[in-house]
Amino acid sequence: MAEPHGMTAATGPRPVKLVNYLAYGSNDVLGAGSMAVISGWVLIFYTQFCGLSAGEAATIFAVARFLDAFASPMLGYLSDNFGGTWLGRKFGRRRFFILAAIPLLPSFALMWLPGQTFWYYLVSYVLFELVYAMEIIPVETLAAEMSSDYGSKAKFAGWRILFGQASAILAGFLPLWLIGYLGRDSADTFFYMGILFAALFMATATFLYLFSWERHMPGGMAPVRSGAAPTSAFAAFKALYRNLFSTMRIRAFRLHLGMYLGGYISQDVFNAAFTFFVIFALAGTTALASGLLGTMYILQFVSVLLAINLALRTSPAIAYRLAAGFFAVGVVVLLGLWAAGVLASSWLLWIPIGLAGLGRGALNYIPWATYNYMADVDEIVTGQRREGSFAGVMTFVRKATQAVAVAGVGFIMEAGGFVSKASVQTPQAILTIALLLGIGTIGLLAFGVIVSLRFRLGPVTHRILMEEIEHLRTGATEPTDAAHRAVVEDLSGWRYDQLWGRNSVAAPVA
Repeated sequence: MAEPHGMTAATGPRPVKLVNYLAYGSNDVLGAGSMAVISGWVLIFYTQFCGLSAGEAATIFAVARFLDAFASPMLGYLSDNFGGTWLGRKFGRRRFFILAAIPLLPSFALMWLPGQTFWYYLVSYVLFELVYAMEIIPVETLAAEMSSDYGSKAKFAGWRILFGQASAILAGFLPLWLIGYLGRDSADTFFYMGILFAALFMATATFLYLFSWERHMPGGMAPVRSGAAPTSAFAAFKALYRNLFSTMRIRAFRLHLGMYLGGYISQDVFNAAFTFFVIFALAGTTALASGLLGTMYILQFVSVLLAINLALRTSPAIAYRLAAGFFAVGVVVLLGLWAAGVLASSWLLWIPIGLAGLGRGALNYIPWATYNYMADVDEIVTGQRREGSFAGVMTFVRKATQAVAVAGVGFIMEAGGFVSKASVQTPQAILTIALLLGIGTIGLLAFGVIVSLRFRLGPVTHRILMEEIEHLRTGATEPTDAAHRAVVEDLSGWRYDQLWGRNSVAAPVA
């Protein structure tokens, strides 16, 4: 079992073994698995089995995201600074939160208890989202904590996404199996699914805690280079948010977020609309939609394996654009088949499902692979390690945008005439679902592709970045050469003479 600080000045970097990659990756059963279940099924569960309107379901997402706007950044900031506490020194500034979240993860199952009120579903959803943030934000820092090597970080991301896709496959097929056992009209299908996933979440979080470590940083985050500490609660809160959202002043991180949002929100919109599209536009069933999603996730798993090699051999941006193209073509073909009158019973439907799956897997892997290098770009700007701040912003952005996507689908469907619990929808409602699936998905993919044209972080540029960080650690103030200057200025968005803390990015607010 790993000690709280598995990397010390005395022993040097600790070698990363297969069990460490597996432990880190397995936690995405929670990270991606819960998001796959929620984006694919919660809107159906609320509207078709619990009697909530699409607007009420959308309201649940909106309220949860408002609360999360405070919780996720706070948790990121706390994990950066928790090392100075007794608990942080004993259990790790990141790993303490993982340990504390384990007994709270059964809250996921409570979300899916049928026959409850709007307020019950609101509270249970918010509760799980807070527990999720408590566990996942510290986890998102661990790849950078456990290794500084480009290849190792790419492997961490690869294992993470592979486990995430495996859990997504389960999220796709599990309702189908439970429907076969319980009957197609049983709301208990989703409750039992929630119980099974909650048990998996607890097991993988425990596995990660046992086989992970943190870099040795006495007292938590390295102190800021200038300014005075906040002198009041309000000033401290203001400093917290200023520090977190100063991450947006790192150019590579802004571009990374654009690619991330284009790739992930497009999938959220697709997932939220897809089951409705299969049931009402293609005259299918919930079981068939489950099978189609499960098959798509299998192909996403294959796609991740291909994307890992492509991203390492070429660049993440090129792999991203290729993946977006596959997904977009799949959506176009799916809508084309519907326009031609093809129904869910046709084998032709598996063609767009295959194309979309091949694109979606790579779109899942690439943003998380590049995310593992964001703290390195930030370090050359600030001279600090702020993995927790980046993780807090990433988790907030991910959950906020997913909620906007799913809630937006709900509100637009309701405006288009969708009626909850109705077995048949009007042509206008079906057209609204189809337009959401097509325009929403492809428009977001196009946004991500445009952003990727400016993103130039890859194996070569990351090596140059790390060389310049070591160069600056020696006390140097001038770049190694003009080529190195151009690379780090492009990645950071700052002039070379402003790097290494000679700027206001991480300065506290008095």
